[in-house]
Amino acid sequence: MNILILGSGGREHAFAWKMAQSPLCDELFVAPGNAGTASVATNLEISYNDFEAIAALITEKRIELVVVGPEEPLVKGIIDFLQNRPELKHVRLIGPDQAGAQLEGSKDFSKNFMQKYGIPTAGYRTFTAATVEEGMAYLQSHTMPVVLKADGLAAGKGVIISETVQEAQESLREILQDGKFGDAGSKVVVEQFLKGIELSVFVLTDGEHYKILPEAKDYKRIGENDTGLNTGGMGAVSPVIFADSNFLRKVEEKVVKPTLQGLRQEGIKYVGFIFIGLMNVKSEPYVIEYNVRMGDPETEVVLPRIQSDLVTLLTATAKGTLQDTPMSISPQVAVTTVVVSGGYPGDYEKGKVIADTDKTEDVVVFHAGTAFNGNTEVVTNGGRVLVLTGIANSLENAVHKSQRAAHTVQFEGKYYRHDIGLDLLRFKD
Repeated sequence: MNILILGSGGREHAFAWKMAQSPLCDELFVAPGNAGTASVATNLEISYNDFEAIAALITEKRIELVVVGPEEPLVKGIIDFLQNRPELKHVRLIGPDQAGAQLEGSKDFSKNFMQKYGIPTAGYRTFTAATVEEGMAYLQSHTMPVVLKADGLAAGKGVIISETVQEAQESLREILQDGKFGDAGSKVVVEQFLKGIELSVFVLTDGEHYKILPEAKDYKRIGENDTGLNTGGMGAVSPVIFADSNFLRKVEEKVVKPTLQGLRQEGIKYVGFIFIGLMNVKSEPYVIEYNVRMGDPETEVVLPRIQSDLVTLLTATAKGTLQDTPMSISPQVAVTTVVVSGGYPGDYEKGKVIADTDKTEDVVVFHAGTAFNGNTEVVTNGGRVLVLTGIANSLENAVHKSQRAAHTVQFEGKYYRHDIGLDLLRFKD
């Protein structure tokens, strides 16, 4: 079959890499893609937010399966748009409709959803510009630290952890009255701070049945030992040593099942991935957030551990026959290190020539922010540039492979964290 992946980052390269291995995949297209996806698929210069162009492309290329990578087109309703085109009724789609995408598109919606269906999460209140003074009073009596979240999509930057009441009140005014996050900050969720260890669990569902994919832990801060500014992710590890079978059973019973049941009760037929961001608080799972797609760089450690044919799994998901499709997971450990442009997550330069990716050994090199310079040289084209995944029988060896590759690849101003996975090695000890 002909397949289209929408997106341009490391997540989409990982999808393309995995799906290209399937005998069911005839032609594979990525829109818009990057220099890495070009090695396993055909890139198409189309924005994933240009719904009309995507619909025309699906017809022109005789696409039978569409996988939506990023959250933005899902929240904007690309699935609804394609489903409502009579000429595309035969096309199988992976991704929730606009109603389902509210789980990520609105923090207020997701918190209300969790409360309604008894899913464990931090206590919260929501405020708007009209109720900002109530919010100020609420913060005055709230224990610190406290978490403030912009309601809508804010490119991963809409979460602020305040250590003092004054900081929290200033942040609330900046978001609601000064427009710090634009329309995404028209509402602010003020949330209890949970102390524990973060991890993510990924679910693939056809609306009725589900598969729980390998869990992962990512590293969000730019600096070592989790210091500095938040980023889109500096690395990831799967499996997660502190997520034992007992904990994951609790996640399934207390989070996964009630989430899917709640979606059905809301009349939402959810088809695709649910990323559940969790906090392990004294061996109990609490949901921090939902995402309505796979994470990045978590995808780059999750997909390499799935031994089953991904195209078969996704086709079954779209057809509603997921329960009849077995899935096999490798017991090996995957560790990925993200190599970024100097200055990221602040200002950085693009167009730096990337060298020595061919000298890496025993890793999978996923491209995140890359492009071709005159169709010959590969150059940097984003903050996160390369994602280097090592797979081994032990965490130590997987860390070593990934870090060695991060040291090997070269471009001007490159930076990466040297401590990815080391906390889990200490945890293990």
